[in-house]
Amino acid sequence: MASAMMAAAGLVTAVLSLAACGSDRDQQSSTPLGSDDPGVAHVHGLGIDPADGALYAATHTGIFVLPAEGEATRLADRYQDTMGFTVVGPRHFLGSGHPDQQDKVLHQEGTPPLLGLIESTDAGETWQKQSLFGEADFHSLVAIHGRVYGYEATGSRFLVSTDMKTWERRSEGITLGGFAVSPSDPELVVATGQTGAVRSNDGGRTFAPLADAPPLALVAWDTARGLWGVAADRAVFAATTPAGPWSDKGTLPGEPEAFLIADSDLYAAVMTSDGRTAIYRSSDDAATWQLRYRDPD
Repeated sequence: MASAMMAAAGLVTAVLSLAACGSDRDQQSSTPLGSDDPGVAHVHGLGIDPADGALYAATHTGIFVLPAEGEATRLADRYQDTMGFTVVGPRHFLGSGHPDQQDKVLHQEGTPPLLGLIESTDAGETWQKQSLFGEADFHSLVAIHGRVYGYEATGSRFLVSTDMKTWERRSEGITLGGFAVSPSDPELVVATGQTGAVRSNDGGRTFAPLADAPPLALVAWDTARGLWGVAADRAVFAATTPAGPWSDKGTLPGEPEAFLIADSDLYAAVMTSDGRTAIYRSSDDAATWQLRYRDPD
């Protein structure tokens, strides 16, 4: 099953988000205190389910499905802090992060609140543990080339698995905000580091500064559309290869949280100037952005 899943994953664009929450909050389960629902807040990742074209937002307090019209809907009434998130195929998701403390499957007393790698085959309604439960918190996940690549934030490790059960430690002691893997070369990885974009030519074993690249905070790589990135100052860039040249394509309408390439469209989750989460779509290579979702007043 894992091999078939990952073969299909080569068609899926990586979704990457900023290395998100503070360390104290990261070690807690995600059910909020009180009765107020925080809604779509602090988006860690975006994905499109090819089964029905629905847009999903993985957040600090749950995963939401956002229909073309209407309100965002929380999946399964779960407040799971889904830090790492990617859509692998129809109704098939991978995730990581921290459990909802009311989740009888993924929250266990006495076990560190670290989900390791979890998998859903019903579009996020239910999740199953795959590996590193209680041991790992993947902030970024990419499934491609018959492998799952992950940046594990608790141990500052870059890990790779071919079966979702066992992992090869490619490097450790590194700090990455997110990464993307070349659609054509399983050894070529571009990531965002503490001082700007970095690249690896050996599958994440070593990283070096990416010369002449803009100071990227988010990256995504698409087979047809090339390598894209977003800077912390909201500028959007694109290049055919990591070596560039990089073209300035436009500006996000808010501070970047997550970025997605899906077919001919770009999607971005941002924090607006009034402190609310919004999700935008661009169909003209970031020249203009159309509001897809905004936190209600």
